[in-house]
Amino acid sequence: MTPLDKLLQLLVAVAVFAAVMGVVLLVAGRARGRRTDLVSGLAFTAPAVLLLLVGLLYPAGRTAVQSVLDARSAGFVGLDNYIRIFTQPDLVVVLRNTLLWVVITPVLATAIGLVYAVLVDRTRFESLAKALIFLPMAISFVGAAIIWKFVYAYRPDQQDIQQIGLANQALVWLGLEPIDFMLQRPWNNLLLIVVMIWVQAGFAMTVLSAAIKAIPGDIIEAARLDGVGGVRLFVHITLPSIRPAVVVVVTAISIAVLKVFDIVRTMTGGQFGTSVVANEFYLQSFRLSELGMGSALAMVLFFLVVPIVIYNVRQMRRADAR
Repeated sequence: MTPLDKLLQLLVAVAVFAAVMGVVLLVAGRARGRRTDLVSGLAFTAPAVLLLLVGLLYPAGRTAVQSVLDARSAGFVGLDNYIRIFTQPDLVVVLRNTLLWVVITPVLATAIGLVYAVLVDRTRFESLAKALIFLPMAISFVGAAIIWKFVYAYRPDQQDIQQIGLANQALVWLGLEPIDFMLQRPWNNLLLIVVMIWVQAGFAMTVLSAAIKAIPGDIIEAARLDGVGGVRLFVHITLPSIRPAVVVVVTAISIAVLKVFDIVRTMTGGQFGTSVVANEFYLQSFRLSELGMGSALAMVLFFLVVPIVIYNVRQMRRADAR
């Protein structure tokens, strides 16, 4: 595709958007009578509903149908694809790795962000400290993976000062042999998780720091007058006050972790026992042309995300009710 073709596509997209908005404004502007609000509301929500139907509901329904078909989406196989996911050894490893990511990453990222937010709260260097931990959030997952790929880099035949990987160079300085970290099972999964924690800790710190600052000052002052301070103040006052924010952070990171693809794909390609559900979905669908299995993996991912979303919504409603 030439640059001219891309430019034409851009202009067409802008023209379509302008036309849709023109129709919406025209319909909303001509509404009269008691149904003015209803007509205006329908006019503005109709494009969004249409996009949801075309871009979300239809693909989701088609994926659900394909998940019970064979590799070429030609024959009905029932739940065979799902059974293979939970019985085939390689896919069981994928599920185990995904569970490991979901258990470790949200907890550690939230804990690090919370501790950091508490330690730098109302200090003289608060802005600088927060900027430093938030910087990884400005990097894409692919960029973060490339950075850490260099950190873990390994040169088997060039030791001493010629190691380009920071981790292996540290081992050389300590008089130890360099290690190919990405081959060390199951530790390679934990090393990949470190990258996700490094990125998500900044998000956790930002949200939790805002929640901490929203705690009424009179509550903190009353607790200190009662002799509550340090760890006791954090456990009995700060943590309960920011519980809704903690729930939001944990669930948001959990959803991001379930969909993690870039880090695994960039650093290992899913090899050496490091693949996760999102990466396996990509391999099955686009590399192996196993559309049935790929769709089943996508549905498993959907089934894992939905309970987390429902729990998050319920917690937010409870917080609003208070």
